[in-house]
Amino acid sequence: MCSRFENRASPEDLRRRFGLREFPQFPPAAELRPTDAALVIAAARTPRVLRWGLPAPWDGKPLINARAETLAEKATFRPLLESRCLVPATAYFEWRKADGAKLKNRIAPADPAAVPFAFAGLMDGEHFTLVTCAPAPSVAHVHTRMPVILAAGAEDAWIDPGTPFAQAGAALVPYGEGPLAAVEDLPPPPRQGSLFG
Repeated sequence: MCSRFENRASPEDLRRRFGLREFPQFPPAAELRPTDAALVIAAARTPRVLRWGLPAPWDGKPLINARAETLAEKATFRPLLESRCLVPATAYFEWRKADGAKLKNRIAPADPAAVPFAFAGLMDGEHFTLVTCAPAPSVAHVHTRMPVILAAGAEDAWIDPGTPFAQAGAALVPYGEGPLAAVEDLPPPPRQGSLFG
């Protein structure tokens, strides 16, 4: 489950990469968390700033992820299947358990030319959620799920309201444009006391 991502791309890089004519005031972000405002791209390559996480009145926490395999079955997501968006990012973070510790991994395409990229998202007008799928082989050791990173050639169909979900949904697959690199943030070493008293 993805609960943190970054978008460190400059406005100019985002304009160029996603073909944006306008750009809202939105600074690069080292770590976006649930309920934070984030840049999304809606139909006709329209940039918007929405909050991450769909309200869930039955639960105190917002819905930040939606499983690709069950989108069409869930009453919460079915109404949003034609309200699709791109969520620009430069990496996402996932935690891996090892020897009783939780280790944070920064995950992004290994090829720098593939950054920034776009997650598949659904939106309700004020909020968005990230669509998740099975992990790509290169990051399966980190977690059993990953956010869908859309192939660049699938982005237009994903945000085109004229493309039915049955067709656009074919893009909701593990990243296949090359390997993903998972760089582990090691916990800081324990503090050492003074050697001289």
